[in-house]
Amino acid sequence: MDALRLCYLSAGVFFIVGLLCGIWKYSGIVKSKDATAPEYVSILHRASLLYSFACILLAKFVELSTLSEEINFYSALAAIVFFSFAQVTYFLHALLKDTENQFAKPYRLGNWILPSFLIHFSMALLILGELGGFLILFWGFVRSL
Repeated sequence: MDALRLCYLSAGVFFIVGLLCGIWKYSGIVKSKDATAPEYVSILHRASLLYSFACILLAKFVELSTLSEEINFYSALAAIVFFSFAQVTYFLHALLKDTENQFAKPYRLGNWILPSFLIHFSMALLILGELGGFLILFWGFVRSL
């Protein structure tokens, strides 16, 4: 698979997840006394839709990049893997109904209390993967100017 197909495939998957989560969100709103969906269902819904369009943006920068296909592929993959990691986290919190804020201490995942170093290390990796992946693609474009 090439970088462009990876971006478009990911955009489609994120968009489908966003649409399906919209059904989950609506169901939560209907069942709620105050007409609001559970927090992480809403976050998952919004993030899915936003990540789908972020993947389209990645695809455009893959097209404009002067870097090799391999560099473009792994740069896009890095960002997409961490978009997915965030989505899995939101999905788990939505499913488990364990928090309204995943960064509130103590850090919970279901009945487990997670060590703070794990949370902060995973966030540092996420920042490096998402930002780093995009910056490489952006650099590939800037080189063409």
